[in-house]
Amino acid sequence: MSGFFGVANKENCVLDLFFGVDYHSHLGTRRGGMAVYDNGVFSRAIHNIENTPFRTKFDKDLDKFSGKYGIGCISDNEPQPLLLKSHLGAFAITTVGRINNSDELRDACFEKGMFHFAVMSDGEINATELVAALINQKDSFTEGLKFVQDVVEGSMSVLILTPEGIYCARDKMGRTPIIIGEKNGGFCATFESSAFLNMGYHHYRDLGPSEIVFMNDVSIEVKQKPTKEMKICAFLWVYYGYPTSTYEGINVECMRNRCGEILSRRDENATVDLVAGVPDSGIAHAVGYANATGIPFARPFIKYTPTWPRSFMPSSQSQRSVIAKMKLIPVQELIKDKSLLLIDDSIVRGTQLGETTDFLYDSGAKEVHVRPACPPIMFGCKYLNFSRSSSEMDLITRRTIQKLEGNRVSEETLKEYTNPDSEKYANMCEEIRRRSNFTSLRYHRLDDMIESIGMDKCKLCTYCWDKSE
Repeated sequence: MSGFFGVANKENCVLDLFFGVDYHSHLGTRRGGMAVYDNGVFSRAIHNIENTPFRTKFDKDLDKFSGKYGIGCISDNEPQPLLLKSHLGAFAITTVGRINNSDELRDACFEKGMFHFAVMSDGEINATELVAALINQKDSFTEGLKFVQDVVEGSMSVLILTPEGIYCARDKMGRTPIIIGEKNGGFCATFESSAFLNMGYHHYRDLGPSEIVFMNDVSIEVKQKPTKEMKICAFLWVYYGYPTSTYEGINVECMRNRCGEILSRRDENATVDLVAGVPDSGIAHAVGYANATGIPFARPFIKYTPTWPRSFMPSSQSQRSVIAKMKLIPVQELIKDKSLLLIDDSIVRGTQLGETTDFLYDSGAKEVHVRPACPPIMFGCKYLNFSRSSSEMDLITRRTIQKLEGNRVSEETLKEYTNPDSEKYANMCEEIRRRSNFTSLRYHRLDDMIESIGMDKCKLCTYCWDKSE
């Protein structure tokens, strides 16, 4: 995942840009970058932030930067923003999204006369460079951005920094947000609405799906009107989004509280001592559950934030497992001989939550009842890299289904496993419960989760749960 921030101010934008990008640090752990334009000169810095927070890596760059316009990003994949010069002029570009047909688009660029792309350490080409190459095939930035929306399979939102201002283009189906903030003296464009709240901006408006605008320090000009069809990622509310952010008028923390409340409705006879949330994104769900039921909310384990402040972890599963264990410290007085109901945002591979359960039992818990705040994840994300892996068999649901069904599982059979009222669904949940050593397991139903968000299902992307596009 990635997040970006852009600023167009009458005065120097650098501090706003710095803090705005920093407020996206929960969305990635590998690269951070900023680019600023001032009096004919583009300045840029990109740093590796895998072991050091964004803020400390970029402190020393602030004195070198000045200008009215700037963009920046936190990325879990490619280094960006990129600085480029083409027939459209000099510009900087940053992106959020995923390209599923990159080989096809790369080859098309070669046919158009492009000679090479830089290769990253993982052997892939930089998706932001590919987007820039597509844009450069057209006669204007607006036409280039429209072309990207037409040909990219997946999802791609873009900020382009030019000497005149910033182009902002939300992806074709609006799977990720772009939110405009306004204050006296300028505008900002951001993935997370909460990124601008402490800098004097207020919400101006959300861009719609496919919308393209040009932003400078005095105005916002619509270059392409939004389309009506939207498929915004439902996981923004369940997991990705920062609690203080609001998308499409729906706040993340409020949705999670509502999610926990609705989750509790199907637990009418729950007899537990405490309700707890897995830090960080499970906590608000648990608060909603506890408030609705009257069962006390508690924190039987605390995340050690001085050295592990961010929610994302290394891509290596072995490292993820070690860190997941090391960063949670038990409060044994709240665990010993207690029956606990534990809410996490989701179960993906199942490794971490299973180890957390063992950790609670080792600390003296009598029972551990698990309530994920979303349905079973059945399909790898095609759009935003959530649950992205080399194989869908990394998902605990798919491994469990293979065990129950054998190696050949049809699409029709998978559909049965997504139905919470089916026998196959019940068998899958029971096998996951048994394998993970949970006392009980009940996932949030998709219809209940959608009610928690409060939007029509047709406007939400729920692909990873029911393969609905």
